[in-house]
Amino acid sequence: MSGELRVLPISGVPELEEGDDLAALLAQAAAFEANDVLVVAQKAVSKVEGRVVSLEGIEPSDRARELAGGDDARRLEVVLRESTEIVRSRPPLVIAETRHGFVCASAGVDASNAKGPGTLVLLPLDPDASARRLREGIRELAGVEVGVVVSDSFGRAWRRGTTDVALGVAGIAPLLDLKGRRDSMGYVLHATEIAVADEIAGAAELVMGKTEGIPAAIVRGLTVAGDGSGSDLVMPRERDLFR
Repeated sequence: MSGELRVLPISGVPELEEGDDLAALLAQAAAFEANDVLVVAQKAVSKVEGRVVSLEGIEPSDRARELAGGDDARRLEVVLRESTEIVRSRPPLVIAETRHGFVCASAGVDASNAKGPGTLVLLPLDPDASARRLREGIRELAGVEVGVVVSDSFGRAWRRGTTDVALGVAGIAPLLDLKGRRDSMGYVLHATEIAVADEIAGAAELVMGKTEGIPAAIVRGLTVAGDGSGSDLVMPRERDLFR
């Protein structure tokens, strides 16, 4: 890893629209160095990929009305369409599993930083593919190899508050497996895995924020190059003690 790192916000990126070349916009706004890790907010990726829906014309089902609990049932209908399973609910709050295997609030459907009233932003269809495209774009435009993390804010079953996690990754090893290594006292570690990509996403969120309009950040000073995917970070169902 590293004894020191820097986290650099990427500002000056205009409001994003479907079809925008996000890699080009980020390459224009920042000076990348080899081995940087580029962290991009999921909403930025979703907007350029057209993963924005309007509530106009959405007809809620009976199940959506039930889950809405007085909230806008159209939003819950969109959540249902993005879900493979409703894990828990306390109307209008829904914890759902997405097609990607993520378990999160509202299946990642969010109205914050959307395209205006009556619009919702959905998760990318394939966050790992999104990360790979951004990595390839930066390589072509900036001439350097970087890692990429597509991040989003998740809650945690046993902690208050949200923190950013990695939905998709490219060019980095998302997990650091310490099983078999000895700690400073000589104890052999048996079950320790570090969610490196999630830690990187959380660090980047500190400079990106939720209301500052900063869609991306560079985390510099790490040695984390490798292979893997965002799905590597998903807890296998057979090991999920909360379901």
